[in-house]
Amino acid sequence: MLWYVIVTKLEGDYAYLKNESQPDAEPYMVARFLLPDEIEEGTRLKCENLEYSLA
Repeated sequence: MLWYVIVTKLEGDYAYLKNESQPDAEPYMVARFLLPDEIEEGTRLKCENLEYSLA
């Protein structure tokens, strides 16, 4: 499965991600070690098979 998310907030060891295909859904929290090192707020990521990469 493939979807795209936006990093909405960085908070310590966690990032909050918002699914682009579900604009009304609340952001969800993901541990930053699962994400690329170069992310910042506003970064767009691709999630494929629960692996995140820069989009």
